[in-house]
This record gives sequence, structure tokens and C-alpha cells, in this order.
Amino acid sequence: MRTQALLPALVLLVAPAAAGCAEASGAGGSKTVTVTVGYQSKTINTVTAGTLLRSLGYFEEELAARGEKDGVTYKVDWQDYATGAPITAQMTAGKIDIGSMGDFPLLINAARGRELKQPTRLVAVTGYNLRGGLNTVVTAPDSKLESLADLRGKKVSTSVGSAADGTLVRALRHAGIDPDKGIEKLNQQPSVGASALQAGSVDALSQFVAWPGQLAHEGRAKALYDGAELDLPTFHGVTVREKFARERAGVLEDFLRAQRKATDHLRTQPVAAAESVAEATGLPAEVVYLYNGANGIATFDPALRPRLIDALKQDVPLLKEAKLVADVDVDGFVDPGPLERATAGAPEYPEAAPARPELWLKGQQATQSFATPRELLRALRGADVRAAYVPDAVTGTPWFADKAVWVAEGTELRAFVTAAGAKSYVDRHRGSGARIVSFAEAGALAS
Repeated sequence: MRTQALLPALVLLVAPAAAGCAEASGAGGSKTVTVTVGYQSKTINTVTAGTLLRSLGYFEEELAARGEKDGVTYKVDWQDYATGAPITAQMTAGKIDIGSMGDFPLLINAARGRELKQPTRLVAVTGYNLRGGLNTVVTAPDSKLESLADLRGKKVSTSVGSAADGTLVRALRHAGIDPDKGIEKLNQQPSVGASALQAGSVDALSQFVAWPGQLAHEGRAKALYDGAELDLPTFHGVTVREKFARERAGVLEDFLRAQRKATDHLRTQPVAAAESVAEATGLPAEVVYLYNGANGIATFDPALRPRLIDALKQDVPLLKEAKLVADVDVDGFVDPGPLERATAGAPEYPEAAPARPELWLKGQQATQSFATPRELLRALRGADVRAAYVPDAVTGTPWFADKAVWVAEGTELRAFVTAAGAKSYVDRHRGSGARIVSFAEAGALAS
């Protein structure tokens, strides 16, 4: 494999002087404390610790209440980044106090913090998918590639050190392709990779939320591989500088309490939350809802679930193999204490339930759920549709109904994220007459 490192994932970016948690004296000798939060506005499974939390103002409200008690003026400096790498760089330089990023970058965050004597701790989760559906490999809409096996010898864009790269490596191995020699991997920022796919300079793109869904929604890509086929949890989480957590323990708990409130808001008002995030990021609300909606690909819950931590441990060997970390003490990195104190007495959220078909009509601030794909297809007739979502019949990953690959089997209609998934199902059920049909045909058969 020949790797073109256009934008190395671990470049340490130098930012303007903006000391984390800076203190200054104001009029009358009052003290001001600035808390610096690094987030990724377009990595929309971090919104409860970033974009949505910022728009709701919950953290500022918590800090205002604290300030009234201790006579300190607290301010929040929100810093937006495209990936987790620069957040880690700023955290290890002592310039960002709290950050949010995906599972692979979190491990790099832990390793870099230890190496540079600025240790960090994982204190909460934002969004997760228990099967790995947050990462997807996509190809051009008119591509002749039909499955991951067809990537042998092809150019594939991803962001080295990201969970999307981890999905690509694992998936290629499952397909019998050496990820180091079987493809030409280009290490690119998501936006660069998306442009490269559109220009035809790469054959496929492996990326994290929300890039695959956005490109599919806009007709600029189709799904080639659903990360949920790996059946390995992926998630995004919140990391904090250990020194900050020790010196400003109450402020950290305020942040986590505010994150819980933002999570409550997203879970109880998913359409409003999607609209808010869309307005702040410029992403289509339909794409935000695909991931963050009531039946979205992600489930939002701050809890550090054992299944997620176990998955994190399984990620370490891949990063070591790629020479991105020497080793990571995952148990030492994870610290559930601050979240437990911040949310003491709050009820636990239930684990993710299977997704259901869902319809979002134009002009509506609520969606409709259906028991079966057939019922969804019937509801689409004559409706003024904003978006329709349907879960993959095998992996459960929700996808846009008009972008899914449909299979008719007797009176049943099933949807799949990828053509390979649909073909695999048909091959296993030929005796029942299973066959791939178009979206229009599926709609006609739903009558």
C-alpha cells in the first residue's frame, strides 16, 4: 500500500494563545475563569457535549449558578475543530480543558496526554452505536463497485487514526484484503476525501458521521459497506485534562450535568434538536436526524457502558499496529466518578432499542414511526415527504428509504443499506423467491 499523507491525523496544530481555564482580575477585584471547550460541530454524535449544548446554553447556566455562590465570573470559550487531533494537541498544550471526539481519537488523546505529561481522562460518552453503524464506506453513485471485495487495488480515502479508518481496516481483513498492501490508502480530512470521491480521484471513502449520510442524501455517494456488519460498538466521548478535573472538579461536574440536560432535550425533542444542529452546522436537518433522531443510528447516553469500554480495548491493537500509539491503559484512562457525582439520582437511560421505519413530513415538528417497511411505503403515497428512514433488515442501521436497496420476498419488503447486504440476503433466501427491486417497485408492491 502507498499512503499519501496529505493531512496527517496527528499533526500538532499551534493555536493562538488561549490558556485553558485562564484567570483574570476584573473591576473591584472580581475574578474571571474561562473554561475552554473543544468540540467538532459537524461530528454530530458529539452534539450533547458541543453544538447542541452550546446552543442551549445549559453549561453557561450551570456556571452562572456556581458563580453566584463563589463570587467568580465564569466564561466558556467554545473552539470548533474538524477532527479530534487538533483538540488533543491543544489539550496536551494546556489550552483546552474539555474535549469531545470519537473512540479511536480518544485513545490517541490518552496516549499523547501520558507521553507529554498532560494526562487526560475519559469521563462520559455522547452518542454510540452498539454494532458500529456510525462508520460507513461509500463510493460514487455510478460506481461499478458492488462490495468491499471490489476495493482490491483501488484508491480509498479515510482519516488515519479515526474510527472510520479502524472500520476500513477491520472490514478489509474480513473481506480477505490486506489493508496495508491490498489498497492504496489516502490519508485525508473528511471534506478533502468527499471532494476526491466526487472528482473521481479516489474509488471509495471510509468516513465517520455525518459524511456518509450527507453524501448519500445529496446524491453524491452510495453506501458500499455498513460498519454495523462488524458488530463492534463505536462511540464518541468526552475527555478532560486531569489537572483541570482535579483543580476544577465542580466545573467539570457542571459540564457533565449540562451534558445530561442536553441529552434529555435531544431524546425528548429529537426533531427540534436536529433543526437546531442543522442551523448551527449548515448540515441538512434530514441528515442530522438520520443519525440523531428518535430511531437514529446513534443512541445518546453519557454512561460509560462496559460494552463500550470493552470495545475501546479492542481498538488499541489496531492503533499500535499503525504505530499511532505505543500502548494505552484504558482502565486508567476511564474515570466514571465525575459523571456519577454530576448525575447522582438521575434515572438510567435504556439501552438502544431496534430502530423502526420513520417518516418526517414537511411542515411537521414530529415524526411517525411504523411497525414494518411496508407500512412506511404505504404512508409515502401522496405524502409531502421531507425524509423517510428505514432500518437495514440485518444490521438494523437506519438509512434513507429512497437510498436503500430493497428486497421483495413473498409479501415481505425489506431494506438494506448496501447492495452487497441485499445480494447476500437474496442469495440465502432464493428458495422463497427473494429478489432485489427498485424503490419504486417496492412502493408499488406495498399496496
